[in-house]
Amino acid sequence: MSTEQTPVVETPPPPAAAPPAGHEPRFWSPRRAPAALVAVCVLVTAGAFLYDIAAVRAHHPAMRWRRALARRLAEQPLDDTWVLVGAGIVAALGLWLLILAATPGLRSLLPMRRTRPDVRAGLRRDAAALLLRDRAMEISGVRRVRVRLRRSRAHVLAVSHFRELDEVRGDLEAALTDAIRAMGLSRPPVLTLHVIRPGRRG
Repeated sequence: MSTEQTPVVETPPPPAAAPPAGHEPRFWSPRRAPAALVAVCVLVTAGAFLYDIAAVRAHHPAMRWRRALARRLAEQPLDDTWVLVGAGIVAALGLWLLILAATPGLRSLLPMRRTRPDVRAGLRRDAAALLLRDRAMEISGVRRVRVRLRRSRAHVLAVSHFRELDEVRGDLEAALTDAIRAMGLSRPPVLTLHVIRPGRRG
């Protein structure tokens, strides 16, 4: 007597749902050069002071540069021009480092909407501007196009040498709006469109 076994079919788990469309944060820049520069400066300065302090604790005389620095700082008036200039430079460097630490950077990379939760994509700003320019040049009557793409706004200046300007503007607005939508950006830029005749400066 034989018994037939029913094959077991494993059902794969359903894919994770993509996060809802929203404003994706900008990509963070690694900023290797400023981080390496700060790390080297801190390492050298701290190492020199720690070595001198350890030498003093071991009953050795302090290094000449630290004695000269302490004497100079004790004798130098605080309202001296060079002291104020040095303090201003140090404050500017500190402010610059704070700005770098608090801002993501990579302004040339526009974040795109996520279609999968584990994949994040971006579009270069110059590539997006070139795409808008190519789409605008396909419109009949357009002779020249200049595109300036910011993070939240796309400025387009088109020169039309024939056809009515209102017709060209309508076709351009429809084509560029569709192109911006097709980019799939997380924060689509607002279109600012100007159409002029040759010879006029915008």
